Amino acid sequence: MVSTQFARDCGYTGDSPAMLAALTAIRLDGIARARQGHDQRKAVVDRLKQSEALFLAAICPALSAGEAIEDAARFIACYRNMPRWRQERRMRDLARAKQQRLLARFFRRFGQRLWTREAA
Repeated sequence: MVSTQFARDCGYTGDSPAMLAALTAIRLDGIARARQGHDQRKAVVDRLKQSEALFLAAICPALSAGEAIEDAARFIACYRNMPRWRQERRMRDLARAKQQRLLARFFRRFGQRLWTREAA
């Protein structure tokens, strides 16, 4: 039932068992990759929860979460305006900027509460 609904959502209107099985495999692989990505991000956040100094070292050279978010947003905007050949060379920098933005947003919202709880 779920696999046929997913196939319909993808635009497939046939009823081939092989095609439905392939679309189900694609769906399950996507779910597995999303869970793996979530687990990796959660592991990074859990390591940085230990102290504010670790978080500040991770967002270096920014001095605060707000500044790190601004830096990441600036890089992402510049990345989108780069020619394709330069974008391909800077993929790692883009991934780092996105991770830094995610971490900075999380710790801007919850960091002080976590670190005061650890200190108590």
